[in-house]
Formats: sequence, structure tokens, C-alpha cells
Amino acid sequence: MNKENENKAPEKSLKSSGSKKRKYINKAIFKAVKTFFLSLLVIGVLGGAMGIGMIKGIIDNAPEVDVDSIVPLGYATTVYNSAGQVTDTLVMAGSNREEATYDELPKVLIDAFVSIEDSRFWKHRGIDTRAILRAVSGVITGNSSSGGGSTITQQLIKNNVFNGGRERSFGEKVERKFQEMYLAVKLEKQMDKKLILTNYLNTINLGSNSLGVKVAARRYFGKDVSELTLSEATVIAGITKGPTKYNPITGQAANAERRKIILQYMYEQGYITKEQQEEALADDVYSRIQNVNTMAKEKNSPYSYFTDALISQVTQALINEMGYTETQAHNLLYSGGLSIYTTQDPNLQQIVDSEVNNPENYPDTKYSLEYRLTVTDSEKNTHNYSEKDINKYHSETLHDGFNGLYPTEDAAKADAEKYKSSILKDGDTIVGESVKTVLEPQVSFVLMDQKTGSVKAISGGRGEKTSSLSLNRATDTTRQPGSTFKVLSSFAPALDTSGNTLATTYYDAEYTLGDKTFKNWYDKQGYLGWSSIRDGIVYSMNIVALKTLMETVTPRVGVQYVTDFGISTLTDQDYNASLALGGLTKGVSNLELTGAFATIANQGVYTKPMFFTKIVDHNGKTILDNTTPTTHRVIKDSTAFLLTDAMAASTQNNRKFASSGINANSTSTRAHLDHMSVAGKSGTTSNNVDVWFVGFTPYYTAGVWAGCDENQTLSDNGGTSFHKDIWRKIMTKVSEGQQDIGFPVPDSVETAVVCRKSGKLPIPGVCDHDPRGDSTYTEYFAKGTVPTEVCDHHTTVTVCRDSGLLPTPNCPTTTRVALIIPSGQSPTDDSQYAVPTATCNIHGGVNPIIGSDAPSEGTDDNQDVGVAPNANHPVVTPRQNNNVTVGVALGDDHTAATQSPSPVITPSKPDKKNKKKKPSEVVTPETTAPPAHIKSTPPTKSDDDSDVLHGPGVSAPKNDGPHASPGPSVSTEGPGGQASPILVGPGE
Repeated sequence: MNKENENKAPEKSLKSSGSKKRKYINKAIFKAVKTFFLSLLVIGVLGGAMGIGMIKGIIDNAPEVDVDSIVPLGYATTVYNSAGQVTDTLVMAGSNREEATYDELPKVLIDAFVSIEDSRFWKHRGIDTRAILRAVSGVITGNSSSGGGSTITQQLIKNNVFNGGRERSFGEKVERKFQEMYLAVKLEKQMDKKLILTNYLNTINLGSNSLGVKVAARRYFGKDVSELTLSEATVIAGITKGPTKYNPITGQAANAERRKIILQYMYEQGYITKEQQEEALADDVYSRIQNVNTMAKEKNSPYSYFTDALISQVTQALINEMGYTETQAHNLLYSGGLSIYTTQDPNLQQIVDSEVNNPENYPDTKYSLEYRLTVTDSEKNTHNYSEKDINKYHSETLHDGFNGLYPTEDAAKADAEKYKSSILKDGDTIVGESVKTVLEPQVSFVLMDQKTGSVKAISGGRGEKTSSLSLNRATDTTRQPGSTFKVLSSFAPALDTSGNTLATTYYDAEYTLGDKTFKNWYDKQGYLGWSSIRDGIVYSMNIVALKTLMETVTPRVGVQYVTDFGISTLTDQDYNASLALGGLTKGVSNLELTGAFATIANQGVYTKPMFFTKIVDHNGKTILDNTTPTTHRVIKDSTAFLLTDAMAASTQNNRKFASSGINANSTSTRAHLDHMSVAGKSGTTSNNVDVWFVGFTPYYTAGVWAGCDENQTLSDNGGTSFHKDIWRKIMTKVSEGQQDIGFPVPDSVETAVVCRKSGKLPIPGVCDHDPRGDSTYTEYFAKGTVPTEVCDHHTTVTVCRDSGLLPTPNCPTTTRVALIIPSGQSPTDDSQYAVPTATCNIHGGVNPIIGSDAPSEGTDDNQDVGVAPNANHPVVTPRQNNNVTVGVALGDDHTAATQSPSPVITPSKPDKKNKKKKPSEVVTPETTAPPAHIKSTPPTKSDDDSDVLHGPGVSAPKNDGPHASPGPSVSTEGPGGQASPILVGPGE
């Protein structure tokens, strides 16, 4: 028993030892596990704390959002005409957006977007936890069809606060996601769900440069967003996932698949019935989209000439009046969602466009070429060629006298091909080529309301306009104005402040300044002698205009007046005689020239031409109000009327008072309107390069220019009168239905009978017995300027009846009316009626009847004028001068053999002090003396028979635009195929 017990004792001891080992091991494992989990807990707590801190930091750095800042940015600007019609939309990339209200959004469109983008939109509070978990699961499993986790609220914040989410790194994206969720929750506490959804639908990019559902509805379906059907709404909702991939025009298949998904979601979510789903799927919606797209391309025309000019004026207004930089003005104009209300009258614009582009209005049509060719040679050198190289090829290689004009478009294109073949070499590569033909001659037209300054219609050229902000010949180019400038630079200041009247006469004879001798457009008729300012306007007399400027007004005063008339293109080199005849360094634009004549039509008050009345910002606030135009007085109302009456006479059939056989006719009869009063002035420059007519009715002022872009002559390219026909046709239609109220005579004007050869009171029985007829007529005068002196250009003289010379004692005599002319002048029409200086050599003996003190020439050859106002002007009995003995002019059949010779009339000498004294109401405008560096040397001689000087200090004209005028040119004005005059002389 003891042995047995002894044997068992060690065994028991071994068991006890093993149990202790296991116990220690278990404890060790437990401690290790405990330590591990405690470590994990510590790490988790620390990590969580760090994560919370990081998230808190991210949230603290989130931008502020509120109701105002969450709205979409970048809206298109809308342009309206005077009838309230939309004419253009100004937009740049990222701003073709129009705002829709929630009430405009159809339910099917709202349901389509909610079903596919955020099915629990109406229930969540900014974020959707289930959607987030679903999106995470999709990322882990690689299931891309599980959808995204962003709510519509988050997407709105992403687009409008985070600029669409364009982070460069994963970390930045995570940071944005946390901020996005935080801001979404915050926004939903501030903003109504409907407004959130509306802002979202106004923000999203829907392809084809369409931002927001309103623009997309019109772009793809040609209808307002409120009119969208279920089928159409699901097409638009399908674009959001990828505006390029799912574009219904270029990505039809992808859009159609997504559209099916949307319709299924809408059915499953209870928005539509099965029947509605199937009906929408059966709709051939994509064919309809293609048809609308085709029409949209056809309507996607460039901006009109009016809009081109509008953009320029609005930009300058934003810069000048609101202090914007040019970049800021541009961005606001194209993406600020402005509403611009313009002065354009759609009916008048249609009239202008129709006549300017009517081929029947052009006797001859040719084409010029705009050519661009870029070539890389075998050595990788790049060469550029243009139409100028083609012209050089003709002149230097072909020597064919080519003038840059082609008879047909095909001829122009063929010539371009011929030139290209002549320059291309082996190894050359054509990088780019552009061939474009341009109709010639070209035309520009401006129509404005002279009272308000509103530009009603404008055309910058004939032919198809192929690009926006292209060459606008009405506003962007400057051309020589020719004789239109006589009125502004010479005659207006002469009447306004220089003491002249319409009756003031200058002696029309050969006129030389320095080396330049001037002629008139009617030089084949010869010079006409004493002629008035009225004559100078009606018959566009160069010499009268030149003498008025150089001997009375002075170029310094002329420049000041022209500037006040709104002409901004004069330079320091325009202080010379060329100013009288429109020979300028740079020329003028049609818009500014028309605005200048509108000043005369508006009783002497200049009104800046304007293209818009007001600009309203995206929030409905008026930021620019242009309804009160910029104005200033340039000339007195009496001066404006006098110019108007004379210009009205130039549109009527009148022939200059002259000998039989001389036909100097009024120059603007082709612009005459049958049923509306009209006044205006034509202009034609040297070699018939530029032709103008600017005129007005009691309602509108309009200016037309015609010429070739590269200054080719019009002599063999349509002639020099077709532009007046265009003006007449347009203004006839414009005037339809309007009452002809005429040009009312202001209270500041009166009338008097004067002699047309002196501009002074007539001598009864003398002035009315001028050898060519009655030279008296009724003229208009500014009150206080009616002459008080008696005619000193007519006299009676006793001559030999047979020879017409001074009589000898043996001569049969007669008394005739003769003219006193300046000495040393070239022959004129007046010369043959001048007081004779030679003695009869037929009858023998020398014993002149006329004493040595009898006048033989005028004492002042540039002081007075004469021209007839309208035939119905009232006649005012002239004042009698009791100190003057008036002789009776005897007929040629009366001889002196049976009577004593009539006394010779010695006209009273003009009172030079009174002559120079200006009316009390005249205020001399401030003028700027020409700069000291401008020389007063005589002008250089021109080879042209020109009425424009190249005069003192005049340099070669500059091209102030894509196509500018040639250089100081001359007025070669002529009536241009007018009807025969019906009057023998003005006032008859």
C-alpha cells in the first residue's frame, strides 16, 4: 500500500506542475490580448479625436453661404429693340444662361431630375445617409451603377461655391466633400427646397453652350421650358451626368439609354404611370431635336451692324460713366445678365436693310477679294500672303493695269488660284487658306432722330454679314467727306458769328493759294462771278466755300465749329484751306457726319447719337439711364434755319443766275422727296472715290456713303449718283404716313429783298435790270443782319450803242446796267457785263462820258452774298437810302442822241466798321489757336483738279480703320444726271 502510494505521489506532483504552467500561459495571453485591445482603444480614441479635430478644422474653413451667394453666376445679356423684341443675345463661354422661376418649371421636369439625381430630395435635410452608404459600397465592390452620394443641395453647392469641384488631389477632394455636406445641411436651414431646386436647374451645364434648363429647352426643342413634355424633360435630365457624352445632338445613343433609366425610376417612384412611360419611350424625340438643331444653325447669325455699334457704345459707357476697366466692362456685358434696351426701330431697320441690299439700286456690281494664304516651305519657314500680294503680282509681273475689282465672284476666285499656283514650290505645305469676295461698291447708312439723338437704323455695308464685330463702314471707317463739309466748316461759322448772311457774296473766279489753283466742279462752264453763300450751298461752289473760310471765318474758327458739331477725327494738320472742301487728314465716319447734320435739323443743338436708352442689371436695377441725351448748342436757331433753307433749295431744280447757256444746277435734286420737306448736302471727292448725301426731313436725319473699300474710282463702277437714289427710296418709305410740317421759320429770322450780286439792298431800276434778268430776290436773314447798304456791284453806264465801249463825242449812246468787278481776276460770267474801260474806236474821238472818279471795281471783293429762298417767301420792301440817287436803266433801243446822258450812279461805300460789327446776340465760341508747329506756308500743288488743298502742314492721310480714305481729296461735285432745272434763277 505504501509502495502504491509512493508510486502515485510523483504522478500527482507532475499533474500539478503542468496545471501551473498552463495557468501562467493563459495569464500571459490574456494580458497580451488585453494590452492589444487597450492599445487599439487608445489608438481609436486618439485617432477619433484627431479625426474629429481634422473634420472640425475642415468645417471651420468652409466658405460662408447664404441665399444671395448660392445663386448661379454668369448670365447672358439680352438686347431689345424699341418694340421690346429680342434682337440679340450677348454671351461668352460659361454665361449662356437665363433664369427660370420655380413656377415656370413643369412638374415632369422637376420629377425627372429628382428621380435620377436625388430620389429623397423632398425628405432629407441636405445629405442622404443611405445614398452615401450606397455610393461607398459601390466604390468597394466596383459597382458603378449604384449611383452617387451627393444630393441636389450638395451639387448646387459644388457648382456655385466650389466652381464645379476641380480639385487636383484626393485630399483636396475629401476636404471639399466634408465642407460640401456641412454647407448642404446649413443651407437647407436657410433656403426653401423649391428655391434650392430652382437654383440648381438654373445652374447646371446641359451641353451645347446651354446653361440651365431654360436655355436648354430652347436650344434642343425650340420652346419655352414651361412647355416641355415628359419625353423632352427626361432628355434634358439625362444630360446632367455628362454634358458631352449625353448631349442629345452628338451623343444621342447614350442619352437615349439614360433616358430609359430615368423613365423607369420615375415609374418606380410613382411619378408616372406605365402608360406614360411607354408613350414617352415611343416618342421620336431625337428626330425633333435634329430638326430644331438645323434651324438653330440657320438662325445662328452674327450680330447685326446695329448690335456691333451698340456693343462699342455700351462698353465705353461702362468705362467712362461707371469706372469699369475694359476687361470688367467686357465681362459684365457678356456674362452679367444685363438687359439692354436699344433705340433700334425694327420697321425702319428693315427698310434700310432692304434698300441697301437691293441689287437693282446698283448700276454696276463688281467684287473685291479678301485673301489669306499661309504656306510652310521645305525648310519649315512660314510665309503669309494676302490680296495685296495678288495686286502686286498684277502690277509687277503681269503689268495688266488691274485695279483690284473683278466682274464676277468666279473671276476673283480663279485669280486667287492662279496666284497661288505661281508662288507654290515643291516641298511647300499649305497651312491655311481663306478666299472671300466682297461686293463693290460698298455703302453705309445711318438713320437717326435728330431731336433725341436716337439711332433708329444703321447699315455698315451691303452683302451678307458673316461675322460679329466685323468691319462696320458706318462707324468704324473714316472717309473724305467732300463738299458736305462746306456747310460745317465754312458756311455755318460764317453765318453764326462772322457777320455774314446767306446773301453775302464772294467773287467766283480762279483762286490760287500758294502753288494750288482751285476750280469748281462745273469748271467747263467757267467761273460765275459774284455769288452768294446761298449759291455756294445750292450749287456747291468750291471757290465761294474757300473764300468764306480763308477770308472771313479762318481755319481756326472752322475747326472749332466742326469739333462742336461732333466730328472727333480732326488733327492739328487740318488747320488749312482743305477744311473748307472736306480734305481731311483722316476723314470722318458716317455716324459722326450724320450727327453733325442732325444738329442743324435740331435748330442748332447737337445731340450725341445713341444706341441705347437704358441698361438693367440681372437683379432688375437700372445701372445706366440714357434717356436724357448729351446735348450742347453749336449754332443759333437762326443759323440752323438759314442753312436748312439753302440746303432745301439744293434738293430742288434750280439753275444758277447766269448767262444763257451756262448750266450750273443744284446738286441734290435726286434726293428730293415728293411728299415731304427735305434739306441736305451732297459730297463727291477727287476722282469720284467717295460720294455722300446727308440730309433730313422734319423727323429724321440720314447719311449715306458709297465707295469702294480700297478707294477705286466710282466713275466706271456704278457712277456717282446711285447713293442719292438709295437715300431717296429709304426716306420716302420712312416718311410714309407722316404729315409734312415743313421747316418752321423761327422768330429770330426775317426777310428782305436784296440784290443777288451784292447781297445788299437793290437799286430800283438797276439791279432788277441786270443784263441777264432781274437780280433781286427775297432772302432770309437773322434779325439784325438785314443789310442797310445799297448795292455797290451794279451801276448804270453810258456807252456807245454800237461798240458797247466808252463813247466818243461822235458815238450814238445808250445807258446800260453794268457790273463792277474786282480788278486782276480771271474771266467770269460777270466780266462780259463789267463797266468798260476802253473807248470806242469805231466813231473816232476820245471824250469819255464817265468821269475818272466813277467806280471800275469793287472796293471789297469778298463781303456779300445772294441766293433765293423758297418762292413763297414774303417780300419785304427794302429801305430807301435818301442819300443815293437812283438812275433808271434805259433799254438798248434808247440812244443818247436825243437826250442828256443819264447820270452815272456811284454806289455808297460800305461802312467797314458796321460790316465787321457782329450782332449783339452773337457769342464768339471759344477757339483754340493752331499749334505753333503748324506752318502757314502756302499749300502744295495737287495734280488733281481738286477743290481740296493738300495745304499748310497737311501730311498724307492716315488709314484710321480697316479701309480708310485716300488723302485730302477734292470736291468734284456735280448734279449727276438730274432733271432739267425749272427755274431760270433762284427766286424767279
